[in-house]
Amino acid sequence: MRKRTASPGLGSLGNAALTATSFLVVSGFAAVIGVIIAREFGRTAETDGFFAAYGVFVVLITGSQAIRVALLPSLARARAEGRLAGIAAGFASALALVGATLVVVTGLAEEPLAELLTGGGSDVATAACAEALRWIVPAAVAHLFIGLTASTLAALDDYATPAVGYAVGSAAGVAVILARVDSAGIAAVSQGLLVSAVVALAVQVGVLASRARRSAMPASATRPSGAPLYRRLGMFVAAAAIPLALQLAYLVTLPFAGRLDEGAVTSFGYAYLAATTFVGVTAFSIGLVSSVPLSRVELDGTAIGRHVVAATWIALTVIGAAVGICALVGSDVVEAVLGSAYGDDVGDEVAVLVVAFSPWMVVAVGVNVAFPLTFVAGRLRPLPWIALAALVVQLGIAWAASELGGLDLLALSLAVSALVVLGALLWLLGALVPALRGIVVAAGVIGAITLTAFVVPGLVVGGVVGAVAGLVLYVALFAVARPRLLRESWAYLRALR
Repeated sequence: MRKRTASPGLGSLGNAALTATSFLVVSGFAAVIGVIIAREFGRTAETDGFFAAYGVFVVLITGSQAIRVALLPSLARARAEGRLAGIAAGFASALALVGATLVVVTGLAEEPLAELLTGGGSDVATAACAEALRWIVPAAVAHLFIGLTASTLAALDDYATPAVGYAVGSAAGVAVILARVDSAGIAAVSQGLLVSAVVALAVQVGVLASRARRSAMPASATRPSGAPLYRRLGMFVAAAAIPLALQLAYLVTLPFAGRLDEGAVTSFGYAYLAATTFVGVTAFSIGLVSSVPLSRVELDGTAIGRHVVAATWIALTVIGAAVGICALVGSDVVEAVLGSAYGDDVGDEVAVLVVAFSPWMVVAVGVNVAFPLTFVAGRLRPLPWIALAALVVQLGIAWAASELGGLDLLALSLAVSALVVLGALLWLLGALVPALRGIVVAAGVIGAITLTAFVVPGLVVGGVVGAVAGLVLYVALFAVARPRLLRESWAYLRALR
């Protein structure tokens, strides 16, 4: 691959660490919200209504993260060409059209939408859902622009500002929720989500405006430019297709989990949340920040395969430790955070499910690293079809898993549909064989080290002591073995900038 330009900065690993920090802040904010709701409101028709509306927020947040990934290569190239402000303004105008449509449609169809989301349940649930939508949809729209401004800052090699923005916004949101929860009830949570998004966006926009003033950028530079509006909207659709398909694959699996046992959906949901957090902190962060330096080089199948495998080694090394720790103390953490109702067998079930999600995490790491490269390489048209195929596969596999019985099989079914996505993306990028082979090798080596490090401490002492001992042994085994491919992957990502 031929290098076009060089860009100073922290390098991909340093920027990935900053992005992972912001992802952790967002995940922490969501966790705090869950704890507040669980302890303040319990499990009622009102909370059902809120979570029905919150599902809309999750879908739109997924879209905003996808858009953030999709726009980075275009914005990085625009910066090199001196057209960053105009291209960013062009994308902002397209997002404004999308956002305004969402807010207006939700406002006009608030009650029917709330009835649809709650399944025509109680009036209390419907009313709570409708009230939540008034705040949640504008908050989600703000996150679309947060994704755009974060990508614009990334094109300027600034990953610290989004992390700070998310941190300040999350703190402001929690403060609003705690201050208003007694007077506004569960609506305070929706209001806190909006405040959090507005503050995070304000931080990022403020820094961009400050940079523009310092560089004496003329106002004409912010005139929207770039591809026609329909192409920008088409890019948004292509960007959202794969992430939304993976999210919908989970959602269509939930009814099958619900048929197995009371509370099965809850256990499955918490385990999936842990798995997605592990993947997001590692692979999503690496995939996101590396798309900027990779947009400055010419990629072929060999280079893409090398990048996917290198990122997989780094991500799975962290995930292996996280899964081992969760297997030993996950049940205790669940009970401590959510209360005694989630202790004993429920906590143990969640911990086992996290381990069962390991194959899905391996595949999801590959997807999160390969997906941004489709935008670097400009291979967008097949993405919606890949997404549709994955959904169809998931429906069939989930049905078969539920017939055989067991939440573990449902977790494995998600790995199968994700593998369809990964295989299609790697084929599209011309790196199917080398990348898949490298991912399998990385998963095998790291899986063996994880089992060796955590199984014995878990059997002998267990609990927190066993988890700490397992982690120490895990690090020691890597220090002794020093896998060559891991060392090469670390050196490659450190040099990538």
